Amino acid sequence: MFDRQTQKWLKYVDEIARRPHPPSFAEQWRQFEAISTERPAELGPQPAWVPETADITSSNIGRFAAECGLDDFKELHRWSISRKADFWSAVIDRLDIPFATTTSAILGSDDPTDPRWLRGTTLDITAACFVAQPDAPAIISGREGQGGLRIMTFAQLEYLVDRVAHGIEALGLEPDAGVALYMPMTPECVAAYLGVIRAGHPVVSIADSFAAEELSRRLRLGGATAIVTVETYRRGGRDIDLYSKVKRAGAPLAVVIPETNRPRIELRTKDLWWDDFLGPQRPFPLRPRDPEAVTNILFSSGTTGDPKAIPWTQLTPLKCASDGHFHQDIRPGDVVAWPTNIGWMMGPWLIYAALINRATIALFEGLPSGPDFAYFIEEAGVTMLGVVPSLVRSWRDSGACDDADWKGIRVFSSTGEPSNRVDTLWLMSQTRYRAPMIEYCGGTEIGGGYITGSVVQPCAPATFTTPALGLDFIALGDDGEPIPQGSDGEIFLLPPSIGLSERLLNRDHAQVYHEDCPHGPNGEVLRRHGDQLRRLPHGFWRAQGRADDTMNLGGIKVSSKELERVVENHPMVFEAAAVAVQPSGEGTEKLIVFVRPVDSDMPDDLQSQIQAEISTHLNPLFRIEDLVVSDQLPRTASGKLMRRVLRDRYLEILAGR
Repeated sequence: MFDRQTQKWLKYVDEIARRPHPPSFAEQWRQFEAISTERPAELGPQPAWVPETADITSSNIGRFAAECGLDDFKELHRWSISRKADFWSAVIDRLDIPFATTTSAILGSDDPTDPRWLRGTTLDITAACFVAQPDAPAIISGREGQGGLRIMTFAQLEYLVDRVAHGIEALGLEPDAGVALYMPMTPECVAAYLGVIRAGHPVVSIADSFAAEELSRRLRLGGATAIVTVETYRRGGRDIDLYSKVKRAGAPLAVVIPETNRPRIELRTKDLWWDDFLGPQRPFPLRPRDPEAVTNILFSSGTTGDPKAIPWTQLTPLKCASDGHFHQDIRPGDVVAWPTNIGWMMGPWLIYAALINRATIALFEGLPSGPDFAYFIEEAGVTMLGVVPSLVRSWRDSGACDDADWKGIRVFSSTGEPSNRVDTLWLMSQTRYRAPMIEYCGGTEIGGGYITGSVVQPCAPATFTTPALGLDFIALGDDGEPIPQGSDGEIFLLPPSIGLSERLLNRDHAQVYHEDCPHGPNGEVLRRHGDQLRRLPHGFWRAQGRADDTMNLGGIKVSSKELERVVENHPMVFEAAAVAVQPSGEGTEKLIVFVRPVDSDMPDDLQSQIQAEISTHLNPLFRIEDLVVSDQLPRTASGKLMRRVLRDRYLEILAGR
């Protein structure tokens, strides 16, 4: 039985669903806010969507719980963390992961920091991506400025994957040498990703938005001895020249996918065009390896200048696919879109979460904020659409989606940065509130999410409802104690879980994630994560940003140190501090840069000059919201920059304006 406010909202939703023309979103928001205001605080945030019985019983979670003889989701989650070996064994069976050799020892150690998952087994994880019917669509793709769809079946994708694997083998690379991917998400990118792994080499994932300097650094950190890229691609009405950045970065041997309908440029002597690189048209033999074999090296900003180089193994895709199966409710035949990049964890996540679940990936080459993307989502028949909150805000502000029909979407999901309640409700309104928003928060070193939502629980905008299945966390206050309801706390994970990293390539893993960590209330080993969450009534949680010195800018994680390193290269800057703030208290983080100048004679366009430095040497997607000049930057007695003080100071400045 629903509470009175939820009944009132659901009645309103039912009324507007029957109208040929719903009221304006402004009116819908006013109604939602009025009902939310009436709601007693002890009931928690107001849901905008509540599952019906049919939603629960037909969902992947509902059917899995029934198979396990469990009555509800809370019971299922408790079982998944108390009997982890049984849970992951059931997940492997449910996802039909093909192992070449098997073992009964799912969890081989009692040490949560060294769990020894599936020791004694061998597999080729790329084979798990091709268990669907060969003639089923694996990828539906479209391009900015062009109509029509390109469809690639599972058989056609595997054919191209095999040709890539043959091509990689013909390069004669050293065993386990990395192959970088520096390109937009396209069918060729997916084939290159899986082909490199099938050939026995780790993919070094690098976002195509990074400047040549950052590309060079990641090539070095990942040990890449070859790179696959594109000549150019189109985004936002302009051509993005990636190959020129590859050359400026001094990259190793490059395989270049040409731009069609234009004369080919001259490549460096050692480089190859894509067609010349692809190997023979015959299957590439599967070569099962240890589950801990490294398949992918990704980068995640920490609190030092160099990004952390995080290896994914053959087991990490099991976490991706499990989360997608249970929390995004991805089913065979679904069409899954998530505007992302192979350089961020959601790129590989999308490949595994869709293909292992026998679903179709929808890929759009171009700017996702425009109407071309909105029509692509409709035409491709997308059923699960993933977003970053800043993209939703762009859609709402620009009206890019106004003429598109998104009623075929069954589930939304959001990650990358804290969501905004208004924007989330607006997005749900595009399907007449038929599709819930599954908030999803995790990290590259998790292989997926640690806190999320589900289609079997109510959805309140911009809130989480559950830890991910198979994983649990605890939120601790400054006193090291679990936080009470209504408080903010720093998140610590309770290992082990498949997907959690166990080593870093350029850091001491134990030092980064476990050194000086408190123990749990019952003596549990904890693992540092760094997010701040607010605990709300009735099991809801809300993101409050980061507890450490990293930030999410437009869904891209970056450390303050990385930004400050670039800013302090400016001759007029003595020292700098970069912080992220949420001006409205929730939603998109904004980059604020504090600078202590060399002297008082500063140029009027200092902010634009510093912005140019960040765009050139780091990433043009990192935009400065405000530049604050300060005579002194606050530090602790030991000299550590107090960025939290600066965040509070800036919010005080805003409040006084």
